[in-house]
Amino acid sequence: MRPLALLIVVPFLAVAAGCSGSDDAVTPAGGATPVAGGSAGATVAVDPSVAAAGDQALSSNTKAICDQAARTSTSFGQTFIADLKIKIDSESKDAAAKSEAQQKIDRDVTNYSEALADMAKLADDKALKGALTDMSKQVKALKGDVTKLNADKMSDLTTTLDKACGKG
Repeated sequence: MRPLALLIVVPFLAVAAGCSGSDDAVTPAGGATPVAGGSAGATVAVDPSVAAAGDQALSSNTKAICDQAARTSTSFGQTFIADLKIKIDSESKDAAAKSEAQQKIDRDVTNYSEALADMAKLADDKALKGALTDMSKQVKALKGDVTKLNADKMSDLTTTLDKACGKG
């Protein structure tokens, strides 16, 4: 299972990293910011007024939405690798550890899917809105199960996003 999972995830991460045009700090859209080095479920609360201001800055701004989508995808790729390691490590532990690891993965996948959907709602450009909506649906369909990750399909969706953002 471990080698299979890595073979499935690595191409996805290459695709996710390829659509990032920035090395800026990553703040996922749609909520909490992961805390590096903290516990598996640690997050920092976001002030709703700050989130609203961020949405206003992105609203109808195709370039800003594309940039945020790239950062969010890169962040998800990094988070997913960390989650995969947590899941692999939990395999040698008790049922509670396995359940906790799966809950974190489920939560991270849901957060990414919702972030994409939220960006789609802000987009006026039909191609961008469609690409983000499709990506959101595909990510949601994973339901935290790495074996459902289809690198080719994710690559196609990312290519669609890149085209919508004028990168391809």
